[in-house]
Amino acid sequence: VQLVESGGGLVQPGGSLRLSCAASGFTFGSYDMSWVRQAPGKQRESVAAITRLGSTSYADSVKGRFTISRDNTKGTVYLQMNSLKPEDTAVYYCYASIGTRRYWGQGTQVTVSS
Repeated sequence: VQLVESGGGLVQPGGSLRLSCAASGFTFGSYDMSWVRQAPGKQRESVAAITRLGSTSYADSVKGRFTISRDNTKGTVYLQMNSLKPEDTAVYYCYASIGTRRYWGQGTQVTVSS
């Protein structure tokens, strides 16, 4: 199982970014996928999740601003982030829930600053 995040970077407040998480080594369309983030000095926080059937859920802090989606033909899960705030600054990780295990990517840094 391999998960590779991309799309992070530096963006001004109010801006947008789209994160991607490319998966390989398992039947992507059969498993739920999630995004979490960890800011410096803070605990890891769940951001969004999408089931294998496409149902989505979001943390209250990002609801209405972030959108999670998946393309099973490409084996990729996305996180569209709009109206970004400085408090969204964090390393963002995707993970796959396969059985009782979670498989993680290496993370991508998102920095929201003017």
